[in-house]
Amino acid sequence: MNRDKIIIVEDDEITSLNLNISLQKYGYSIIGVYDNVEQVKMKIATVNPDLIIIDISLDESNDGIELAQYIKEECNIPFIYLTSYSDDEIIEEAKLTEPYGYIVKPFDPRSLHATIQIALFKFSQEYTRANTVKTLQIDKKNLENLLYAKRVADTPIVPFGEEYHLDINLFETFYQNKKIRLTKKENAFLRLLVAQLGSIISFDQAREYVWRENGATENSVRTLVWRLRSKLPTDVIKNASGIGYFIEE
Repeated sequence: MNRDKIIIVEDDEITSLNLNISLQKYGYSIIGVYDNVEQVKMKIATVNPDLIIIDISLDESNDGIELAQYIKEECNIPFIYLTSYSDDEIIEEAKLTEPYGYIVKPFDPRSLHATIQIALFKFSQEYTRANTVKTLQIDKKNLENLLYAKRVADTPIVPFGEEYHLDINLFETFYQNKKIRLTKKENAFLRLLVAQLGSIISFDQAREYVWRENGATENSVRTLVWRLRSKLPTDVIKNASGIGYFIEE
């Protein structure tokens, strides 16, 4: 039987009861059901849940999103949203917290179970990748060596993703052989990702290599990635929630 520990954050008594019963039938251990953000924070501080289910609209507000942001930044615990909202604006706001799933009420227990299993698997994969991140200092010389080793034959071309390539001589990125116009920092961050395909580039590594000066923050990295993603034709940059980013090898 599955004994993954789950916290439920839901202010509707009937929904929270149905969640509790449904998840226990699938073998989950429910270690708390709360309708208050502060109670959840206190519980997280004393136990180590495997996953948290969060209703976005606690007390008819967006406290659920605020809680999710806290969990993402401070706790490194996977969470999924359960909500009656399907409004595009709310979904867009919720997406910024990078949840591991999104279930709309009324929920189907089988779909919820599947979403939880996928979330737990994805989180475990990210954790494994994080533990394999190289701790050596990233500087210009060793980055160039990593890229040189990945090039195609005697060309300056380093392929990645689907139909992308990096020209390490021109310091430019191409998709389907068409150049993508990027800023100097965007190009630097992409080179960093391509040099270590399959490994997570942490926020600290990104700040150290891309900015090389004081003042850059984790939000600086997030903003850079957001702008970079908007320029890339496909979603090639993947999140490692609360840790950093990577491109699959």
